[in-house]
Amino acid sequence: MSIQNVLIIDDEPDIRELLEITLGRMRLHTRSAGTVREAKRLLGNEPFDLCLTDMRLPDGDGIELVEHIQAYYPELPVAVITAYGSMDSAVQALKSGAFDFVSKPVDLNILRDLVGSALKLGKPGDGEGNDAASTRHQPPREEHLLGDAPAMRQLKATILKLARSQAPVYILGESGSGKERVAREIHRQGPRVDRPFVPVNCGAIPAELMESEFFGHLKGSFTGAVADKQGLFQAAQGGTLFLDEVAELPLHMQVKLLRAIQERAIKPIGAAHEIALDVRILSASHKDLSREVQAGRFRQDLFYRLNVIELRVPPLRERREDLPHLASHILSRLAQRWQEPPRRLSPDAMQGLMTYDYPGNVRELENILERAATLCDSDIIRVEDLQLPSAVTPPAPLAGEPLKPLEQQLEQQERQVLLTALEQAGGHGATAARLLGLTARQLSYRLKKLGLPP
Repeated sequence: MSIQNVLIIDDEPDIRELLEITLGRMRLHTRSAGTVREAKRLLGNEPFDLCLTDMRLPDGDGIELVEHIQAYYPELPVAVITAYGSMDSAVQALKSGAFDFVSKPVDLNILRDLVGSALKLGKPGDGEGNDAASTRHQPPREEHLLGDAPAMRQLKATILKLARSQAPVYILGESGSGKERVAREIHRQGPRVDRPFVPVNCGAIPAELMESEFFGHLKGSFTGAVADKQGLFQAAQGGTLFLDEVAELPLHMQVKLLRAIQERAIKPIGAAHEIALDVRILSASHKDLSREVQAGRFRQDLFYRLNVIELRVPPLRERREDLPHLASHILSRLAQRWQEPPRRLSPDAMQGLMTYDYPGNVRELENILERAATLCDSDIIRVEDLQLPSAVTPPAPLAGEPLKPLEQQLEQQERQVLLTALEQAGGHGATAARLLGLTARQLSYRLKKLGLPP
């Protein structure tokens, strides 16, 4: 196995020497430069597996080098070294394409973890330089996201790029569109694949338990703490923490999450010392976080930390050409689970699927097909077996009939929509909430407000 080559760029000789000694002990070969000009010369003459650069240099800055490497050596991971507390600079570097960052004074354990993760990405060249074209002959990755519509091809290409970074990613998409699956794919294709992927639904944790769930606690730290408890951040150490429905976090928890992200450390309840974190944060919501910020329900500073890169997952109606493949895959998976031959869709059933709008996206498609496969009388699913819901439209008032007050009309329409969703979900509240793009807590509140049974 050839020795891997790391380029160190810093104008302080003491820092360069510290980094060279640390990486040398990791059996890595290092070259160093003190200026942007010298770094560009070395990059043009030698192949490298990783670049570490300070943000402030005599003839430029680290952002300039990150952008240069992105333009000419896109497969080369580059990490920046920032001054303590300079999160804005770190975020700017991540937006420009940096793999990750480390703050001064450099924590050598964090540095070693960063270097190890970056080098797991692998070097694309064959000894003739960092040419991205050399990756063309590598075997294709296993397919985990189905679909070949233009929107899905773009999504997969973006995921491949994001997997090579440690930047926080905010995944925006409608309920049921596959946000967690996208998050898992970013994790699976990245250097943390052999470490935990920990998903958490922020809307499902009671507010009074959130701090303990996220950060853990020590035995005896509060009434009922009968044993030490590991938090979600600790469970994800070295891997990825996926915060689903992050918009549901209460404001007091948003403050604590922001500090954990900025300091890269947590303190369990009752602990005397902080625990250093090596966790990549991915988050998602079906809500528009920027609107939540404007409404005062979400902290702007936390939004900027989570939304370093925004990734939109297309709804199913924007990739209808994928429906035949998705439907076939879902029916085959059901047949395997039930250990029987797969059902097939009749032409009229397929046409019905192609013309429906799927407010619940892929999750709703799965529910529709599972119900149809269960209830149909043969191995052919017909359009009537799908029981596709029709749009709910309020009855128009008769000519001359006085209009009801607006609030009363809206409540009547909301009641009808909720009842229709519960009917489609077979009375299952959590499923109805997903169809409507609500949390279970929000659905329960609306049902109670309108006097409907939960």
